[in-house]
Amino acid sequence: MARRLLYPFEPAGVLVVDVVFPRCAGLDIHRDTVVAAVRVQQRSGSAKVTVKTFATTGGALGLLADWLARNKVTIVGMESTGVYWKPVYYRLEDEVECWLLNAAHVRNVPGRKTDVADAVWLADLVAHGLVRASFVPPKPLRDLRDLTRARRVLVEEKTREVQRLDKLLQDAG
Repeated sequence: MARRLLYPFEPAGVLVVDVVFPRCAGLDIHRDTVVAAVRVQQRSGSAKVTVKTFATTGGALGLLADWLARNKVTIVGMESTGVYWKPVYYRLEDEVECWLLNAAHVRNVPGRKTDVADAVWLADLVAHGLVRASFVPPKPLRDLRDLTRARRVLVEEKTREVQRLDKLLQDAG
């Protein structure tokens, strides 16, 4: 069944797409803030969107998780920009289904871009199933990858030190 989105900035009847996830959220993540837009599909066919901004500290991310739980959000979509998504994803992954979205796949139309508009756009894309999640390895595999990378860095550093010492000895004759 097709449902219409009705927003103040959207002409009535322009977008008619099935709603796959009636309670979802879009997160626009930055270094210091997370703008969260919770989208709840109404029986009338319109969508109610609530937007709130949170800091990216551990306590504030806990407040974000609580707010999403109070709104009964079942799925969260967030854009993969830099490394800022990681703390948010890791904090929420045990409580709600998290989708990491490729930035190239969620580009909005050019024009006035705000954090709020981006968060609402991500929520709309997720609600209608118009994006798919990128692969994020499970926690045990992430831990193993971190250890492997740390070991590689240590081995490379050790090799550089040995080569530096060898060069010093060669220069001294």
